[in-house]
Amino acid sequence: MPLYEHVFISRQDLSNTQAEGLIEHFGTVLADNGGKLIDQEYWGVKTMAYKINKNRKGHYAYLRTDAPADAVQEMERLMRLHDDVMRVLTIKVDTHEEGPSIQMQKRDDRDDRRRERR
Repeated sequence: MPLYEHVFISRQDLSNTQAEGLIEHFGTVLADNGGKLIDQEYWGVKTMAYKINKNRKGHYAYLRTDAPADAVQEMERLMRLHDDVMRVLTIKVDTHEEGPSIQMQKRDDRDDRRRERR
């Protein structure tokens, strides 16, 4: 099955448990349609570059999935219909990277990698 990565932003006035509950909810939607949730990360409340629906901040969540296209389309459809979800981004990837995402790595670990590339 194809591999996908999803990032979605939910409203800032949700509690942390409600925002993490959205991750579980969409993971079950995916599982019900024949896919599986490989990894999930809750990135926390972050300030956005511009307002979305009169919100300056939002709860960010990251999902790694292995699912057929129909399951991903159904999950995205339900995300867009959900009142608490403001934005959704889904990309298809060839492989999932091991370990935490770049957002969850320590800042000094990222600085070391940036120096190596120069």
